[in-house]
Amino acid sequence: MKKIIAFLILNLSLIANAQNHELIGYWQNWNDSNAPYIPLNQVDSRYTIISVSFAVPSSPSDMTMLFVPDGASQAELISQMQELQSQGKKIVLSIGGATASISLSDGISKNAFINSMNAILETYPFDGIDIDIEHGNSILASGSIANPTSPDCINLIDAITQIKNHYFTFYNKTMMLTMAPETAYVQGGMSAYGGIWGGYLPIMDALRNDINYIHVQLYNSGSVYGIDGNIYTQGTPDFIVALSEALIQGFSTAGGFFTGFPASKIVVGLPSCPNAAGGGFLPATQVQSAVKYLMGTGPQPGTYQLNQASGYSDLAGLMTWSINWDKVTTCNATNYEFAQNFQQLFATLYTTDFSNRKMTLYPVVATTELFLSNLNQTENYQIINGQGQIIQQRFLDPNSAILVADLKSGLYILRIANQNFKFIKR
Repeated sequence: MKKIIAFLILNLSLIANAQNHELIGYWQNWNDSNAPYIPLNQVDSRYTIISVSFAVPSSPSDMTMLFVPDGASQAELISQMQELQSQGKKIVLSIGGATASISLSDGISKNAFINSMNAILETYPFDGIDIDIEHGNSILASGSIANPTSPDCINLIDAITQIKNHYFTFYNKTMMLTMAPETAYVQGGMSAYGGIWGGYLPIMDALRNDINYIHVQLYNSGSVYGIDGNIYTQGTPDFIVALSEALIQGFSTAGGFFTGFPASKIVVGLPSCPNAAGGGFLPATQVQSAVKYLMGTGPQPGTYQLNQASGYSDLAGLMTWSINWDKVTTCNATNYEFAQNFQQLFATLYTTDFSNRKMTLYPVVATTELFLSNLNQTENYQIINGQGQIIQQRFLDPNSAILVADLKSGLYILRIANQNFKFIKR
């Protein structure tokens, strides 16, 4: 009995320090001959969070936000969203993009933004929103990080807060919030503070408790300072490591000190293939070398030396523009090369040799979590209900928890690594 208790304590301590890593991808809601439209429910299963692109304003002067499905009817898209969500995927609506400009200069524009976003979120069952605003007065730095003075910035912060509160009231659950700023708007604040330089920092600071993930676009970027005072260039492992650590450690700006975010909220954002962005693409091997060093599991790949020598084992994952570009074989040698690299990278990081031990699922009667002992690498799992339907599908790291709190009471099958395990949800 003492050995069993010790075994469970050991495994539970490992579980407490583990996490499910996210592969976040932007899904293009339009057809591009170079990166064709993909039905939402046909997205590669390795993507765990899908950012639907984009909700945009009606015009540069009218902040009424619009979202219209391009390749499916409203009913079809909702059905596809619900199908993916039943598999454990999260789907967020991305706001802005490369061409749209968001400026909330007064109460009229702010209310139009809030009311229209609330209406979209009531119509479509999104799990939340993604802020990918790349143009407009709302993301220009003013005042200080702690006290911005621009009405546009203040109104955007308030608008996101009101949308989040309305979402909770409507759905009785917390809205997911992610952000995808460009480097100038974040780490660029180290070289200057004003205009685009550091423009996202007050927004990120004000909403830090609400933000689930931040994935700065480490592409289409000029050279940027690291916290060591040196300048780093996109398309190199150093760029990934230096800019990611700056976001974790925080840094000084002329607008005050920007307090960093936990590594568990930081996602590395990269292009999925060379043609997906104007610059910043790295081959899979270089992405792996950067992320492994960043997480403390590999050697230093360049000149940048981590401030925290042990690395950040709880780094959240990878993001890419875009899922559509990841699929095509005209840009990479094989389709879904970025997703494959994600799987190989995080499976490698968390592989343990349990090959001579039998996997065990426990507890067999669960209320909130399941645990699988002796899993030897990251694996895709499925939970199947009594009707044979797949109702949850995600990747599981060794010794991580499988969350089942949202399942209805009943008998289920967990399918993983070519094995089936029965359990009861109470």
